[in-house]
Amino acid sequence: MSQSSTEIWMAIAALGLGTFLLRFSFLGILGKRELPDWVLRHLRYTPVAVLPGLIAPLVLWPAATDGQPDPARLLAAGVTLLIGVLTHNAVIAICSGAATLYSALYLLG
Repeated sequence: MSQSSTEIWMAIAALGLGTFLLRFSFLGILGKRELPDWVLRHLRYTPVAVLPGLIAPLVLWPAATDGQPDPARLLAAGVTLLIGVLTHNAVIAICSGAATLYSALYLLG
């Protein structure tokens, strides 16, 4: 089904306006106000909730293996998690996970 260029541009404009309004609701309206402590406490957990949702599919169903779990990626994720918990240092955890991934890919083929 083909769509006219007018329909496509109307959809783009509507999505752009919707995105602007969502961002403006936080930045424009609430930007200069002090948020309550309970909101700030809940916002602290946003990265903790979002990062596993972004990373888990890449580890469990990687596109490089057509969606099949890969021992190298599972090992690298485990090492990254372990080093992160032990050292509380994200940079060291990421570097050790990357080194583990490349080493495991080289050794396992």
